[in-house]
Amino acid sequence: MGKIIAIANQKGGVGKTTTSVNLAASLGVLEKKILLIDADPQANASSGLGINVDAVELGTYQVLEHTISAREAVVKTTSPNVDIIPAHIDLVAIEIELVDKQQREYMLKKSLEEIKNDYDYILIDCAPSLGLITLNSLVAADSVMIPIQCEYFALEGLGKLLNTIKSIQKIHNADLEIEGLLLTMFDSRLRLSNQVVDEVRKHFSSMVFNTIIRRNTRLGEAPSYGESIIAYDATSKGAVNYLNLAQELLKKNS
Repeated sequence: MGKIIAIANQKGGVGKTTTSVNLAASLGVLEKKILLIDADPQANASSGLGINVDAVELGTYQVLEHTISAREAVVKTTSPNVDIIPAHIDLVAIEIELVDKQQREYMLKKSLEEIKNDYDYILIDCAPSLGLITLNSLVAADSVMIPIQCEYFALEGLGKLLNTIKSIQKIHNADLEIEGLLLTMFDSRLRLSNQVVDEVRKHFSSMVFNTIIRRNTRLGEAPSYGESIIAYDATSKGAVNYLNLAQELLKKNS
């Protein structure tokens, strides 16, 4: 049975989409069957895997609306063993459209039931907000991975996210677990980066992944070519970091 992992943090620019795309690609080259769901109206995960976002007609919007099945929205990517349910800017309207629907928090969960067993892992790239789309993602998920950038405001808002997760566990999804906190954008030359790592490890110890994602120019370049870091430059530090993360994730779930 496939495990559903939401990659979430209401702060923008912490490496959620970078992690979603590159973790999916890394798990794919490790011969796991992966589905990536783009649940962000910015659709960066879709374009980051070479999907022409303007041409998307069936995607997360229609799946949340229940006008099509999840299987009908799945698109193959050029990344080995990785499929995607892409997003389009029209996803931004779904919050308004679902607001008066019965059980609106469970729309994604219900849609994924039919395809959950087709994949080893389903990763959900969440929007940088705690709105209805992210709520749907967390209700559908078995666990949540939280990227935290190694910068001054890293821990700001983390308490709010953890409280949201507690509320979801209490009301909607008692089985939701925290997969782990992932430190991103680490620069070993900066004392601040090292301080953030120490603080996060001190407060959350076993919840923090051993793998740290370092700042890497190649990681920033890859999305402009519509490729994961694995396809763009498999020898770069970024590729090595995400392959290590994938292996750590698999070991944790074995």
